[in-house]
Amino acid sequence: MSEGQDVRKDRSYSKEHEWAKVDDGIVVIGISDYAQNSLHEITYVEVTEVGTKVEKGDECGLVESMKASSDIYTPVSGEIVEVNDKLEDAPEIVNESPYDEGWLLKIEPSNLDDDMNSLMSAEEYEEFIEDL
Repeated sequence: MSEGQDVRKDRSYSKEHEWAKVDDGIVVIGISDYAQNSLHEITYVEVTEVGTKVEKGDECGLVESMKASSDIYTPVSGEIVEVNDKLEDAPEIVNESPYDEGWLLKIEPSNLDDDMNSLMSAEEYEEFIEDL
């Protein structure tokens, strides 16, 4: 693992480097610090529209940088209820604050317990990225 990788303990993680955090029954989703560091300077973020129903593992957005582009996959099933509109004009927020201001979307989950239980804990994710 690169030195200085921030893995927040209050979230769950997917193998595609998305994080998920439950907040009042809504799942907030973003990309990990590892992912934003790998992409470097993010120049464009696109996420699926509010009202779209998604299944766990569905593509739900795209993050582009000068170096690469990466699809975003939803770590939970449900309906998208909010997207982070700030990222349209300021995609660099994902680099600056991937766990706070740089969240991507919010989903009202349809299978919360099973979906969250299938994700990695912070400790498991730290081990996962150490091996990359």
